[in-house]
Amino acid sequence: MTTRRDFLYGLGASLGSVALSAMLAEESEGATTNSQSPNGPMAPKAGHFPAKAKNCIFLMMEGGPSHIDTFDPKPTLEEFHLKKFKRQGENFSAMSSGDRYIVKSPFNSRKVGQSGVDMCEHFVHLPKVADEICFYRGCQAESVNHPTAQYHMNTGNRFGGDPAIGSWVTYGLGSMNENIPAFVVLPEVAYPQGGAANWSNGFLPAHYQGTPLRPKGSPILNLEPPPGLSRYHQRESLDLLKELNLAHQQNHPQHDELAARISNYELAFRMQMEVPELMDIDSEPEAIKELYGIGVPETDAFGRKCLLARRLVEQGVVYVQLFSGGWDSHDFLARAHSSLITSIDKPITGLITDLKQRGLLDETLIVWTGEFGRTPDNGMREGGIAYGRDHNPTGMSMWFAGGGVKSGHIIGATDEIGEKAVEVVHPIRDVHVTMLHLMGLDDNKLTYFHGGRY
Repeated sequence: MTTRRDFLYGLGASLGSVALSAMLAEESEGATTNSQSPNGPMAPKAGHFPAKAKNCIFLMMEGGPSHIDTFDPKPTLEEFHLKKFKRQGENFSAMSSGDRYIVKSPFNSRKVGQSGVDMCEHFVHLPKVADEICFYRGCQAESVNHPTAQYHMNTGNRFGGDPAIGSWVTYGLGSMNENIPAFVVLPEVAYPQGGAANWSNGFLPAHYQGTPLRPKGSPILNLEPPPGLSRYHQRESLDLLKELNLAHQQNHPQHDELAARISNYELAFRMQMEVPELMDIDSEPEAIKELYGIGVPETDAFGRKCLLARRLVEQGVVYVQLFSGGWDSHDFLARAHSSLITSIDKPITGLITDLKQRGLLDETLIVWTGEFGRTPDNGMREGGIAYGRDHNPTGMSMWFAGGGVKSGHIIGATDEIGEKAVEVVHPIRDVHVTMLHLMGLDDNKLTYFHGGRY
């Protein structure tokens, strides 16, 4: 017996299926063939319009780097250094109430490149590629706490649960290499605040979640077959498992997770052949490893991530996200930021240089950002000797390179003390829309039927 609710839902589903069928037909027409099914969830798909970038490398500086002490210097702060005032009722962070002190930058800044963009003195190598970069000073976040701010920057939702921007990209474009994931994450040993939800597929099918590669040991646990099990026997076991899963799936077609699980088993099997070779960056020429700072203690860890990112996009990975942690400098900013800048300076310069000399920079979008900026003031810490900055969602800097961006330019501005964006001001959502646009995706058309609605 059909209930009124079933009838109404069925009517809505019937009407919605017309639009859905059209969407699927469009995806089918745009899909190209490879060794996987041309209509499979990860098959390559054409975007909504011609793309300027085929890949994205997202450099996430976890903790919130200070824009004032990196790419947006504020000389006015020197005039008011250690000037005391009270801040009340303003939305910066829980640490911003009560007595506050203006804090000048401990670093010098200078103009670099033909474009004359600003860079902190501790960026020794990045000035070489300054004219490849577009700096944006007008972004504003909404969160003052790290987990919610991380979620916001990575997924567009401050409370998590939504698909990561990398998941949306792979949903819209598919994968160019069926043997490795389309969305790869290179975290620190400790995951960022908020954990794996920063690269979650959210309500999209599980195919589109980010795959983290471990920085130490085996990149993926259980990647190799167990001792004594040959690839032939492993293939037989997977075939039997697939047969059982498919039989179960026929009786439960609504279980999308099962289809993703079958696909993931197959992907894991194929990765056993491709990933070990892909991860073997020691096979690179010495000149390339030196370009990224590999072998030097201060730059080795992030240098390896940047070189691996280049290798991944070469092999068809669509979205690679790298994490650099420790940027939350509430105190001892001079010591912490100078060390962190050194750790990323040569690796990122090497990445841009290497991509350009291989002809890949124009089709690879590079994004550098944290989850928010820092305040121009702080509380008095450690007897006044440990100047730092608190969380600031209203003023921050990020930059872009490659992928069709307007290189050698500064867009937007913060006020004279770096507290608030005042020119070309946009929220994080608009940054995501811009990234999608550069990759040939229209956010208004990038939809997924979930929970009874698009």
